[in-house]
Amino acid sequence: QVQLVESGGGLVQTGGSPRLSCVASGRIDSRYTMSWFRQAPEKERELVANIISRGGTNYADSVKGRFTISRDNAKNTVYLQMNNLKPEDTAVYFCAARIPFSSGSLNLPIGYAYWGQGTQVTVSS
Repeated sequence: QVQLVESGGGLVQTGGSPRLSCVASGRIDSRYTMSWFRQAPEKERELVANIISRGGTNYADSVKGRFTISRDNAKNTVYLQMNNLKPEDTAVYFCAARIPFSSGSLNLPIGYAYWGQGTQVTVSS
């Protein structure tokens, strides 16, 4: 059974630097592309960052230079270090896993087969 469990969200002040974690279990391993998406109220789910099996990364323009995605394959864990948070970063953050060689864009939710339950990040101004 595949499971993704996020943690690390909560209420933070503008400029804060929380770190989100996503622990994967089941068939997910280092071959899977892993991503963080977020969804704010009344908005579509959007890509925040992704990391491929060999470690290459990609970021949304809105978070470049502030967020860092990383993975520890030995622990089957993906992290999202968020720095200099802004109120517009407020959203539910989701971890997602993409089956190797599957079709669909790396940058869209449809490209991912497995999802965590999400963790709320609220940035106070």
